[in-house]
Amino acid sequence: MSPRIGVVTFPGSLDDRDAARAVTIGGGEAVALWHADADLHAVDAIVLPGGFSYGDYLRCGAIARFAPVMEKIVDAANGGLPVLGICNGFQILCESHLLPGALTRNDHLHFICRDQKLRIENNTSAWTNSFEIGQEIVVPLKNGEGGYVADEHTLDLLEGEGRVIARYLDVNPNGSRRDIAGITNAAGNVVGIMPHPEHAVEELTGPTTDGLGFFTSVLTSLVTNGRVAV
Repeated sequence: MSPRIGVVTFPGSLDDRDAARAVTIGGGEAVALWHADADLHAVDAIVLPGGFSYGDYLRCGAIARFAPVMEKIVDAANGGLPVLGICNGFQILCESHLLPGALTRNDHLHFICRDQKLRIENNTSAWTNSFEIGQEIVVPLKNGEGGYVADEHTLDLLEGEGRVIARYLDVNPNGSRRDIAGITNAAGNVVGIMPHPEHAVEELTGPTTDGLGFFTSVLTSLVTNGRVAV
């Protein structure tokens, strides 16, 4: 039986179907989760997709953080459940304090959409173990509030503990501190990334298939850590 990977839909989510397809292509069983769900339906991992949850009112992810399903996700993530937040999902993880820092308006104050080169910096997380350290990949990026910021102490901590999982290469598209494109928590089960790996899993529709590694990585992690049977 394939691992069950939940994909949460909030009002305003727009990449949930893409994330579910990426899960399926990666070998998992995509399970639809709704923002108002009171339980996680026995999933083995979770993806928080991109979009504009609750219309991005207040701050991006600030309302989604209080969705009923997020209470369960926070508890499960603290217990080791793998969680990947993509773009708006990354914002939600920061708002939920599962990851440090925040995502702010792009420094040029414009929405940006481009194919973005990244360098993988950490391949020990639940979502990046299919990559090599230093591997360069290209996946789409699309955001208006994608600048990762944190205080210097937090940035130094992330660097010192190897918790930066990916950096922007060639160009910093949004003013993220230290070119950070994605980070992980200390345990390595929670990852947030601003670019969209789910849009780079098929040759027909993506600039590459480089994003598929995020979705195969979590299956490997689940088996290795005994969370699912082979």
